Amino acid sequence: MDTLLKNIKAYISLNEAELLALETAVEKKIYRKNEIIFTEGTISTDIYFMTQGCVRLYYNVDGKDKTAFFYTEGQFICAGESYTYNIPAIENYQAVEETELFVFTKKNIESLLMKVPKFEVIARIATENELITCQKVIASFVTRSAEQRYVDLLKTQGDLFQRVPQQYIASFLGVSPETLSRIKARVFKKSRS
Repeated sequence: MDTLLKNIKAYISLNEAELLALETAVEKKIYRKNEIIFTEGTISTDIYFMTQGCVRLYYNVDGKDKTAFFYTEGQFICAGESYTYNIPAIENYQAVEETELFVFTKKNIESLLMKVPKFEVIARIATENELITCQKVIASFVTRSAEQRYVDLLKTQGDLFQRVPQQYIASFLGVSPETLSRIKARVFKKSRS
């Protein structure tokens, strides 16, 4: 709860009554390694806030998983289009390691907003985070090579290489595991020169 409060307090200040309203509006859930949190075809009714762990966003494309993003501590997760328009989602979320999430149900969010309207900031932050994430991923595929995306990931989220199976990282970079191995070797060789 401290991680959630710290992130929210970066955007809004909360008094004791507002803190209590927030605490009663969320439920803490623990997901085991590899457990599916949310699956395509269902309608999203929740927004998640991650306090511990790592979650993989992936799509099922012709029977194969294609990793689109990794969420780590301090991030909101939401199947935005499904949540907003009440339509079946096309994405899946999976805990890559044991993961702790605080879950805001749509019903609890609506109740919370009636009690404390300034909590609308939470929904806006979650939406903005998803939009920024999507823009960064798109921009990286349009403007960068797989090797450049690998180097960027190493610089910005290097801990993922210790936390996430390599086939998921390869999928996220848009390459095969074998190509990822070759990229790693080239980057390592360049760093030694």
